[in-house]
Amino acid sequence: MVTTSFSDALTRLGLLSGRLPRFITDVSGNGDVLQVVADARSVTNLPAPVRLATRLAPKTTARLRVEQFVDGVATVSVDASAGGLPAHKLLGLAAGRVDGMLAARRLPAGSVRVLPDARITLDVQRLLDAREPGTRVQGFAFRDGSVVIDEAPAA
Repeated sequence: MVTTSFSDALTRLGLLSGRLPRFITDVSGNGDVLQVVADARSVTNLPAPVRLATRLAPKTTARLRVEQFVDGVATVSVDASAGGLPAHKLLGLAAGRVDGMLAARRLPAGSVRVLPDARITLDVQRLLDAREPGTRVQGFAFRDGSVVIDEAPAA
């Protein structure tokens, strides 16, 4: 079992290059909820509806919770708010950016998917296989601001 920071877990999965983007200003957590605070004013090329929303409420707080982990895939619920407004309803606007990021990093297509109901699926097994073949992921969770990946050598 590996317990690591949010930044290190995303780097290990190939989704990040070592540091969180500058728009993420804080990562913390309590129990199985990971809380990420972002200041969207420093994000470039936002879709027009999101850009407008950031003028009204620039800071967004997202609470992430792993709802289930089945066959290497974590389903993460996203509850985000910006100035009291339900920002998670705009999550679907990020789907194209996610697909582009996966392609740019040469990661398996579809290994991260934005679902229409403010959830994200993260195929932890496929992402790890792309970078560290031979590891079997048995669990993925958030614990007090950290990411826990339960893994074992593949049989």
